[in-house]
Amino acid sequence: MTASLEHAPTLVVGAGIMGAGIAQVAAQAGHPVFLFDLTEGAAAKAKVKLGTTLDGLVAKGRIAPEDAAATLARIEPVASLQAAAGAQLVVEAIVENLDAKRSLFQQLEALLSDTTVLATNTSSISVTAIANGLKHPGRLVGMHFFNPVPLMKLVEVVSGLQTNPDVAQAIFALSKVWGKVPVHATSTPGFIVNRIARPYYAEALALLQEQSLTPQVLDACLKAAGFRMGPCELMDLIGHDTNFAVTNSVYAANFYDKRYTPSSLQAEMVAGGLLGRKSGRGFFSYPAGAPSLPVAVHEAPATAKEVTVHGSGDLADHLEHAATAALSPQGWGPAREHRSDWVGLTIDGARLVQTDGRRAGELTRALGTADVAVFDRTTTHPVAPGTALAFAVAPSASAYWQAQAPAWLSALGFSPLPMADAPGLVVARTVAMLINEAADAVQQGVCSPEGADAAMKMGVAYPAGPFEWLARWNVPGVKAVLQALDHEYRGERYRVSPWLLRQA
Repeated sequence: MTASLEHAPTLVVGAGIMGAGIAQVAAQAGHPVFLFDLTEGAAAKAKVKLGTTLDGLVAKGRIAPEDAAATLARIEPVASLQAAAGAQLVVEAIVENLDAKRSLFQQLEALLSDTTVLATNTSSISVTAIANGLKHPGRLVGMHFFNPVPLMKLVEVVSGLQTNPDVAQAIFALSKVWGKVPVHATSTPGFIVNRIARPYYAEALALLQEQSLTPQVLDACLKAAGFRMGPCELMDLIGHDTNFAVTNSVYAANFYDKRYTPSSLQAEMVAGGLLGRKSGRGFFSYPAGAPSLPVAVHEAPATAKEVTVHGSGDLADHLEHAATAALSPQGWGPAREHRSDWVGLTIDGARLVQTDGRRAGELTRALGTADVAVFDRTTTHPVAPGTALAFAVAPSASAYWQAQAPAWLSALGFSPLPMADAPGLVVARTVAMLINEAADAVQQGVCSPEGADAAMKMGVAYPAGPFEWLARWNVPGVKAVLQALDHEYRGERYRVSPWLLRQA
């Protein structure tokens, strides 16, 4: 049984941004901290920089001067690993290289007590592989922090095949003491966050490669759905070289599963040096960043003879309320058909339909009318006035309906953004794939549904967790979007998770 690690003498190996942040958090929690780096003087410089950081926190009133002084006093830069032989916990934050990490832990095993817990901050390397060759592989566990460490709450506690459950639980408990939100994960490619987040980038790149819409429109739609940053500006921030490398790593580690296929568009950007902020240009040019979308002004819809709101739920209720307001100057309101199995409006025979994954052009055949437009899912209720919303009009639609569809969406309180008639549009497609990836992670024992939700909200600031989205949507609806994508593109990328199939 592993003893409590609270206040245990701690060795942090690596004095870069991550290592220094981990040392700060440990010292603030009361641990004596040894800080080591192979580069001579790096640990001492990191402590000096940390002192400046703590002074800034004192000036802002976030910590007391005596707490800042005590935190700094607990950190001792050391010139050798031997100087930290009394450590009861090691947190490694060196270069992401399997051989380097293995070598370090084997070296530490010869210096430290057999009961010392060894933790690796790896973001992508197998914990099982790192432990290979250790005399006591059960004491090695992943402790994956997110940058910046002092601010980001999530810690992925990653167990390899030989990790002792008591060790994982001790790190889980310690993370809470450090003010973090820990989630258990098993050692699989990408762990939780880097795995489940792949579709956020991949679906954006796929839509852009098909020239379905512009980066500005794509980002606006997903930010309207509650994401803090759109995928294009986020990839520009991360760096396309870094993002592309992670995608390739996850793709290779999953034995080239088509779901994780890298984007040839991003490969071309990397080859051309269009890396994002670091190079001055990616999807957008910097320092200016993404240009503002032009403000589209839509005239009021033409006078209609018959309007019916279809479906049930929050969005259908919003559409009924908004349509009633839009029609009130004419002295009448819409009919309501709660029993319809779709959400949207019929307007003098034309259809304005919330996407179920199928293209508008495909729906014209199913519905028997050429005048069809599809609009994207909304994820927040009540719907804020002027919410950006992607829509597509069937290519066969009349010129009259091509103009009326956005006019009606505007009258219903949205800011309609046109795009090509692509299956699943933007938000529905992206969220469905995030849910599907999370479902596979649960199916494979990587994490629990609750762990997935916490990880995505805390690790990458998603507005909701994938299983929270699923609860607000429903399994048949998610499945329909995925199957529409699979029907359109064929192949393995959009296969429905067995977990979702069992829920259905």
